[in-house]
Amino acid sequence: MIETEQSALTELMGRIDKKFVAACNTLLQCEGRVVVIGMGKSGHIGKKIAATLASTGTPAFFVHPGEASHGDSGMITTKDVVLVLSNSGETDEVVALLPVIKRLNTPLIALTGNTASTLAKAATVNIDVRVSKEACPLGLTPTASTTATLAMGDAISIALLEARGFSEDDFALSHPGGILGRRLLLHVSDIMHTGNEIPKVAETAMLSDALLEMTQKGLGVTTVVDDDENILGIFTDGDLRRALDSNTDVKTCCVKDVMTRNGKNINADSLAASALALMESHRINALVVIDDQEKLIGILNMHDLLRARVV
Repeated sequence: MIETEQSALTELMGRIDKKFVAACNTLLQCEGRVVVIGMGKSGHIGKKIAATLASTGTPAFFVHPGEASHGDSGMITTKDVVLVLSNSGETDEVVALLPVIKRLNTPLIALTGNTASTLAKAATVNIDVRVSKEACPLGLTPTASTTATLAMGDAISIALLEARGFSEDDFALSHPGGILGRRLLLHVSDIMHTGNEIPKVAETAMLSDALLEMTQKGLGVTTVVDDDENILGIFTDGDLRRALDSNTDVKTCCVKDVMTRNGKNINADSLAASALALMESHRINALVVIDDQEKLIGILNMHDLLRARVV
C-alpha cells in the first residue's frame, strides 16, 4: 500500500509546472481569502490544506459544499480565490456551486484527477493530481488520490510561504499557543527573575552567607557581584559539592574561593529557546541575565523554562 502511495507522489513531481506557477500567482494576488471546498474525503483533505495555508501566511478557510448550496456560499466574495478539490471533478455538490463562483467572477483553482471533467474545464487553473491507482485493493477507497492532493496542497502552501518571505516570527504569531510558538515568541525577559528575586552576594561574603542566600531565593544558585553590579562569578550546588570533595573548610572560606568565574550568561532579549540550548550544551541549570553593559539584571533556571513550557 505504501509503495502505491509513494508512486503516486513520484508521479506528482512532473505536475509542478506552468499551471502550478499560475495557481500560486493567482493565490499571491488574492486580496481576500482562499476559500477551500471539497466533499467527503476531499473535504477532509481540504480542511487540512486550508489550515496549512492559514498558518503559513495565506488567509484561508474551509467551506462544506453542501452547506455552501444552502447559504454558506455567501462567505465567498469577489476578492477571494476559490480552491476546489475533487478527484472525479464531477462531484454533484461541487459542480452545483460553479454557476455561483462564475457569477462572482472569483478565480477558481481546481485540484482534480480528471482533466476532462466539468470542474477542470470551469477552473481558472486546473492542477492535475490524478494517480495510476488507489492503494485500496478494491480500487474504490480514496487513498493514493487523497495523498497526492494533500501533497499538492502542501506544495502550494510552501511555495506561497517562500514567495511571501514568511519568517519564523510570522509563524510564531499564528502559533502562540503551541510549543513552536513559545519557542519563537518567548524571550528571556519574559520569564527571568528580577529585582529582589535575584540571589546575589558580595565576593567577600562567607560561604555560609552564600548558602543562606541560595536557600532564601530558592534557585539553587547565587550570583557574586561587586558594588557596581558587575558579575564576578556564580556559585551553584555543583560548586558546593566540589568544595566538599576538596576538603575545603566551608565554615571559614569566602565564596570567592569556591565560586565559578566566567560563567555563562545571556541577554534579556534573547529567545528563551536560546537559553535552553545554552543550558543543554553546557550541562548547566541556571543562567545569569545581563544587559548591553554586561550588568546583572536577572537570572533564570531550568525550572523557569519548564514552567514556561519551552522544554
